[in-house]
Amino acid sequence: MTARPSAFNGAFLRRIAPLLLLTLGGCDWVVLSPAGDVAMQQRDLILIATLLMLLIIIPVIAMTIWFAWRYREKAQAADYDPDWDHSTSLELMIWSAPLLIIIALGAVTWTSTHLLDPYRPIERIDSGRKVEPAARRLQVEVVALDWKWLFIYPELGIATVNELAAPVDQPIEFKITSASLMNSFFVPALAGQIYAMPGMQTVLHAVANKPGNFEGFSANYTGTGFSHMRFRFHAMDQAGFDRWVAQVKASGAKLDRATYVALEQPSEKVPPMYFGGVEPRLFHAALNMCVQPGKRCMDEIMMTDARGGAGKESARDVAGLRHDGTIDVGGFHPVEPGKKGEIAQPAGMTPAAERTPAEQGHQAPGHQQDADGHAGHSGHGGM
Repeated sequence: MTARPSAFNGAFLRRIAPLLLLTLGGCDWVVLSPAGDVAMQQRDLILIATLLMLLIIIPVIAMTIWFAWRYREKAQAADYDPDWDHSTSLELMIWSAPLLIIIALGAVTWTSTHLLDPYRPIERIDSGRKVEPAARRLQVEVVALDWKWLFIYPELGIATVNELAAPVDQPIEFKITSASLMNSFFVPALAGQIYAMPGMQTVLHAVANKPGNFEGFSANYTGTGFSHMRFRFHAMDQAGFDRWVAQVKASGAKLDRATYVALEQPSEKVPPMYFGGVEPRLFHAALNMCVQPGKRCMDEIMMTDARGGAGKESARDVAGLRHDGTIDVGGFHPVEPGKKGEIAQPAGMTPAAERTPAEQGHQAPGHQQDADGHAGHSGHGGM
């Protein structure tokens, strides 16, 4: 019995083919057509690695199809040899080719990994121009908030939310941290992603080589508002950047600690915001989780620990050790979380936050204090 080809299969494929092509319409090829030299070098690395791997993949696929066709049951090939079990020449070809590919991949990847280290200042503007040793780098301090991005320009004294700008062909140095959750800062047209972590600072060096309006976003899932945690990156000429800076400064708003605490609260779909003034060392306070008044900065605490501690009298100093955003049974409550789509107004800390848990009557069961006021545990009797 001869099997007849199904007309249904051909008709079905012809009907769904346009739908399959529509799925490609949503693809964004910005990674393969970036606007910055760092992203361009990363693109080249992807292409080189792909081509090296295809040197093995394509011959293997082609030989698999050829062998299946040549030695099919009906072919009855003249060189059929059921007792064949080894070929030194074939073994050398099978193992030497992948080994050479791996060596080449390793060399390219190792070199690129060091040259494209995000902490390493870039040495060129593009393939034909080097960065002058005395060239000024644009400093941008980035804080990942829930669910928005804060950009501080310390040298210019301005700050923005969900909008970033830089001159074309000027090296940029990003200093990145997070206010709460571990995040990821990513502008595909500019450079690769780098993580933003609370209490830690990461660094990214990049440069934009052509003007444009590009998208940046969070590449690490952080909860409800993650999908809308996006911002625009404007690459423009120096004159355009100067006008943008003047526009930000004309806003008249100032980013001080109280405004930052309000901005820190979770909110979604936040439009771009401009601040014509920034409180000095605000990024340092955000990095060390001590923006709220009365909080001790993490670098100060670590220095105290490195020197052997602050002495017995520091046992009751617990209010200042609760970093920004902490909520515990001791009664400390930061600003009330904002409603969806809104930014809460700063409400400060509750009066209870000024007292220790023991002073509020929330002493944990089974704990007592000695004559010096230090907590002790009333354990079970001896054995």
